[in-house]
Amino acid sequence: MDGVRFDLPQIHSGKVRELYDAGDDRLLMVASDRVSAFDVIMAEPIIDKGRVLTAMTSFWCDEMADVVPGTQLEVDPVRVEAALDGRVLPPGWAGRAVLVRRAEMLQLECIVRGYLAGQAHEEYEKSGTVHGTVMPKGLRMASRLAEPIFTPSTKAAEGHDVNIDFAAAVDLVGSEAAHAARDICLELYRRAAARAADVGFILADTKFELGYVDGVLSLCDEVCTPDSSRLWPADQVVVGTTPPAFDKQPLRDWLAAQPWDRQPPPPALPTEVTTALSARYVAAYERVTGRSLHDWYGATQ
Repeated sequence: MDGVRFDLPQIHSGKVRELYDAGDDRLLMVASDRVSAFDVIMAEPIIDKGRVLTAMTSFWCDEMADVVPGTQLEVDPVRVEAALDGRVLPPGWAGRAVLVRRAEMLQLECIVRGYLAGQAHEEYEKSGTVHGTVMPKGLRMASRLAEPIFTPSTKAAEGHDVNIDFAAAVDLVGSEAAHAARDICLELYRRAAARAADVGFILADTKFELGYVDGVLSLCDEVCTPDSSRLWPADQVVVGTTPPAFDKQPLRDWLAAQPWDRQPPPPALPTEVTTALSARYVAAYERVTGRSLHDWYGATQ
């Protein structure tokens, strides 16, 4: 996708996605095959990653539509092009370009955790809390929590997001919005976790993005993808150790073993790392959805 020109105004370029102004309060959102780790974008693409993120998000938006409306309008590239007055999508964008409603984003990262891992585990080890909330004693890495918990963070324009407790979330966005976001995201997590469990996965945690469309909280951006979630194979989880994950963890592990200061430029990724990452993304999509990625738009073989 890098270097591709398209005759819509580009309004944002993120680590993974590009956003274009499609007019009429619409955006064209395009998921690339880029991958980042330690806040640095790698030079090598991960084949099919963008298609996985888009296909998985579309699946979950359909599954969760009765809980919260989504912002997606069109994912079929033929229908996307028709909605863009016949503009032809650049080569390789099929299956990665989605037409969405423009939303007024809620200024919270809406994280739900069902298990102790990541930053939550690090905080717990230091203070016995998760996002400032005191937790039961005796928890370890990969411990299942008594109930899923809503653990928001700020949206940082620069630098890192800051984990906050629910009271701080209320102060940030107001009581009504904070309570609505918490209730919606907890229900979304329960549904996604149940489906994951049916196919032998544990959804340890995941991050949702919500925004207002015509005054209604709606589901935005990516949903329960390997980039926004920790997805563990249930039969390989051992409490007290870090479980293998169907996400970027193999990349992080490889990078951590390199003589690299975590500043650009990153080391070149060997083919075995990029191939393994691609396979994990595809496997996560196919196991969770019960669908073949080959049937999603943009398949090349």
